[in-house]
Amino acid sequence: MRREGITIETIRVTLVVCCALSIAAAPAGAAAAESRAAKPAARKVERLACALGTQDSHARIAVELVNGKVNRFAYYSIWKPRTCSMEVVRGDVYSRWEDTAGSVTVVTLAEDTGAFLIGHEAGKRFHFIFREIDRMRYCGMEGKVSGSLTIARGEPRCVLDGVMEKGEQ
Repeated sequence: MRREGITIETIRVTLVVCCALSIAAAPAGAAAAESRAAKPAARKVERLACALGTQDSHARIAVELVNGKVNRFAYYSIWKPRTCSMEVVRGDVYSRWEDTAGSVTVVTLAEDTGAFLIGHEAGKRFHFIFREIDRMRYCGMEGKVSGSLTIARGEPRCVLDGVMEKGEQ
């Protein structure tokens, strides 16, 4: 049957193709709508840094905060001619991070090479306690790194206790 130059068969084929396309496109449209609706909240990234000492003997730390929580930190010290460097990142395979119910984060390093306790005082100060960190792994020398380092927002100088002592084991 013909109506004004278009056959019924042509209309049927067109309808079938349109239906098939709309059915095929529906999941993609739904997924796009879901991804628009499920956008992650904006992340506030902040970086803090401090140092203490002279050019030949100093310690420094850089800390990255994401939404006020420590996400990564990098510690560096030098006792000419020796240097020590470690970077620890939340979610990497070299450390396990556990946020306690209080204001402390426990970071256990892989292969029993030590741990850090990170205390945070209302986001103003971050107190890193070094617990038996293996110097050979991170510094290339015998012994352990123990002690503490405190970094405060807006302060260029760190507060150190024991981390840089030369009499350590």
